[in-house]
Amino acid sequence: MADIAGLAASAAGGGLFGLVGTAIGRIAGMVEARQAQAHERARWLHDAEMQKLRIEADAAGQAAELQKAETSGAWAGLSASMAAEAAIGESYRWVNAVRALTRPMLTVLLWGITGAVFLKADAAGQAGIVDTATFAATAATLWWFGDRAPRREVR
Repeated sequence: MADIAGLAASAAGGGLFGLVGTAIGRIAGMVEARQAQAHERARWLHDAEMQKLRIEADAAGQAAELQKAETSGAWAGLSASMAAEAAIGESYRWVNAVRALTRPMLTVLLWGITGAVFLKADAAGQAGIVDTATFAATAATLWWFGDRAPRREVR
């Protein structure tokens, strides 16, 4: 009988240890699965953040390319304007005099219009008009006279 009781105790103990081992294995598997899911979530968040940064970098690069194209277009326009003026040859003296006075007269007229707009504009409602007129007068002045210094000849 002692053998049967020992045998039953061994079987019960082994079964109990088997169940405890199985439970521990399942709990460990659940903890491992949670850690794997947390790792995947962190990886997905990292990937999403990296994609967001790539999109921002691409947008910044496109903005820089656009700015470069606008700047080179402005320089091309200035070069074409200068080349067109250089291509105009000498003519009658009065034609040369009228042509030489066109820019200064237009500039004085534009600044006169800007002054009139400034004096007539009401401070609150028409600030945009004053800003636009000032911008136009300044841009025209610098466009027309900004690069008109005599050229030095390189020998």
